[in-house]
Amino acid sequence: MTNYLSGFGNDFATEAVAGALPSGQNSPQQAPLGLYAEQFSGTPFTAPRAENRRSWLYRIRPSAMHPPFKRLDDGLIRSAPFTEAEPTPNRLRWDALLMPDGPADFIDGLVTICGNGEAAAHTGMAVHLYRANRSMTDRVFFDADGELLFVPQEGRLRLVTELGIVDIAPGEIAVMPRGVKFRAEILDATARGYVAENYGAMLRLPELGPIGSNGLAASRDFQTPVASFEDRDPKTQIVQKFAGHLWATEIGHSPLDVVAWHGNYAPYKYDLARFNTINTVSFDHIDPSIFTVLTSPSGVTGTANLDFVIFPPRWMVAEHSFRAPWFHRNVMNEYMGLINGAYDAKAGGFVPGGGSLHNCMAGHGPDQASFVTNSTADLKPFYWDLGLAFMFETQQVLCPTRFALETTALQRDYDSVWNGFEKLFKS
Repeated sequence: MTNYLSGFGNDFATEAVAGALPSGQNSPQQAPLGLYAEQFSGTPFTAPRAENRRSWLYRIRPSAMHPPFKRLDDGLIRSAPFTEAEPTPNRLRWDALLMPDGPADFIDGLVTICGNGEAAAHTGMAVHLYRANRSMTDRVFFDADGELLFVPQEGRLRLVTELGIVDIAPGEIAVMPRGVKFRAEILDATARGYVAENYGAMLRLPELGPIGSNGLAASRDFQTPVASFEDRDPKTQIVQKFAGHLWATEIGHSPLDVVAWHGNYAPYKYDLARFNTINTVSFDHIDPSIFTVLTSPSGVTGTANLDFVIFPPRWMVAEHSFRAPWFHRNVMNEYMGLINGAYDAKAGGFVPGGGSLHNCMAGHGPDQASFVTNSTADLKPFYWDLGLAFMFETQQVLCPTRFALETTALQRDYDSVWNGFEKLFKS
């Protein structure tokens, strides 16, 4: 069983070997047990105290010990700026991608669907899908462009990181901070899911405003791994994503060798079942922002660089109301995915592992069958427990990749789900 420390953004201290953490001084002249001290900063040194993220690592060898990185083929991974295909106002939807034909680990099976912004300017985000049928072996990865939000859809995933081990399964999420090295191991025959790459401000809990002090995701339910290290000397490939491209080098030992650490810059996980859903108890449909788990704010108050929003099981009790998401157009841009089950605004076609993209001002909402069902349903209170969907919402237009527009998984008849609406108006 993997052990965790609890709390979001807390300043933790953890050691895998007693006495590995120095007392009262971060970088004494000689670190304990012959370890090397290393400060790992995720924000500028002078960031406000409430936003500053850094950890002190005490490791077997310094991370500076490696030969030059050399460029790798990017495969199907793309990054901001997204220029290989034009942004489109058309609504797009995809089936779940098939597993790779041959052996593929997390890096091999990673494919980019869409994104926006500018990675070098620390703004915007990207949507990737991962598909793996084998674990990474003597190979680690880190992202210098942004933090990674993992949303598993099929199969369990073990993230063996510099700062400890994180196990996640469908229904849970994990965040890997920018620069943290990790190895992705699959704990079932295959693993598939979604990854949001956040180039902007670090993800955090949204403000609660009029909700008050309780509700949505609670900070105490987020878990950070305890220290765990590898003292092994295999040839290990380190792959990094830097300025939109993959680079690699090789060293003669495992870089996951942090024996102890303290600070507030570390991976974390969260069980989505712990989300305290807020919903209407009178009438109408609350804006989806009420389901925000994590947010990356932009420079404009109230406008997100990236919001992670879920649509979990919940009580539906609104009276005299159309309970499913209504027809709408909005200024934000939305990529939706489905972890399991069904989505209450779509009768079919939106499948687990698939996704949809609705850019700003694109009209969308329930298909014709869902409209009829929600217009005629008996509005008694009931517990909606048919599935778990989520949304990556962002202020900038999401540009699809060439792969996303050419793959056979693209549903080229998606617009037809809104066919068949009769004229009901009576003057």
